[in-house]
Amino acid sequence: MKSLALTAGTLAAAALVWHAVPSFAETTRRVPAPTADLVAPAAAKTETAVFAGGCFWGVQGVFQRVQGVSNAVSGYAGGDAKTARYDEVGSGRTGHAEAVQITYDPKQVSYGKLLQIYFSVAHDPTELNRQGPDTGTQYRSTVFAENADQARIAKDYVAQLNQAKTFGKPLATTIETAKPFFAAEDYHQDYLTLHPNQPYIAINDMPKIDDLKKLFPESYKAQPVLVNAKRG
Repeated sequence: MKSLALTAGTLAAAALVWHAVPSFAETTRRVPAPTADLVAPAAAKTETAVFAGGCFWGVQGVFQRVQGVSNAVSGYAGGDAKTARYDEVGSGRTGHAEAVQITYDPKQVSYGKLLQIYFSVAHDPTELNRQGPDTGTQYRSTVFAENADQARIAKDYVAQLNQAKTFGKPLATTIETAKPFFAAEDYHQDYLTLHPNQPYIAINDMPKIDDLKKLFPESYKAQPVLVNAKRG
């Protein structure tokens, strides 16, 4: 475990070392859309979705470039507020996963479409407690459902993909409910956009942006919505 006395800047530097390991190539594909989806409410409002799929830098970067998404925040979900800290989550003993909270307009992009992108390009849902070079439960594939409807759609979709043997092996994705989301430290926000040439990002995450553009051209937007827009 990293020392709790480390400064944010030192932790950021440590994060680079932590992730500076070779890439394990992930196969991406546009998987079939879910057969069931949530209906957009009649009243105009935003909704939120929370997905975990490995290092949050790449997952955030993908969803920041999806049409209809107004915000995507890196953070932690699955554990307690007192352990929602990068140095503690990295131990793999907090119950947290690195996750991204997505705020979106359901009239522009549906929950089902977000799930389709999540399973297609944001991560490899067949990997258990890991993504590429990163291992541990903090890198698990999990949909943190905000309500019963989201949980139902996500569970049905996992069953649909498994039944069709879309990936050739069962999905490792779990559905967790009633788990609050906690935003990550500021230096993690917009990390992909700010550091596109950082080795871990260039090798493991920038290809996901290319895949989003290629596989979902109707959903892709070149200008990401940043958490800290002024510094982007």
